Amino acid sequence: STLTIIFLQLWPVMLVGDSGVGKTCLLVRFKDGAFLAGSFISTVGIDFRNKVLNVDGVKVKLQIWDTAGQERFRSVTHAYYRDAHALLLLYDVTNKASFDNIRAWLSEIHEYAQQDVVLMLLGNKADASHDRSVRREEGERLAKEFGVPFMETSARSGLNVELAFTAIAKELKHRSMKEPDEPKFKLHEYVNKEMKTAGCCRS
Repeated sequence: STLTIIFLQLWPVMLVGDSGVGKTCLLVRFKDGAFLAGSFISTVGIDFRNKVLNVDGVKVKLQIWDTAGQERFRSVTHAYYRDAHALLLLYDVTNKASFDNIRAWLSEIHEYAQQDVVLMLLGNKADASHDRSVRREEGERLAKEFGVPFMETSARSGLNVELAFTAIAKELKHRSMKEPDEPKFKLHEYVNKEMKTAGCCRS
């Protein structure tokens, strides 16, 4: 059997976005494979969960930070941006305001996060097609404008949840273990390729 390299560095990945866009649901779906139905208490400040992923034979340990979207917790969140190696920025496809606020989140990220932080935009709740108020094309256009990879996810159905975290983990692993002559892992291209492959199953 192939030897799995144990890779113990902990990678902080932060979930950000407006309150109610489904950050906690996304995290629980990824961590436990379950969907949190019904209403549950809004995250206060920051909540942490760890998950080890096997990325191309290397164990990558992600520490996922679920942040509160409410304005009153922003100063707490700002303190964590600096330490995050990756950010998943979420909006809710059924909530236009959460999409309109993405620009504000991006300028906050540019102000507080590391220069080379791995960033991905996620349009969550993609299963709720009847309630949709943000088209996929709008998300794609915004992501293109800011030069970040984009995908739609659903914590309820599990759509692309695993893929979003795996893509981030691949990028982080590549950055830390890169051999000089190794071709650069292109997160953008990987995401686009996976999206095309999944095309048959996308609604």
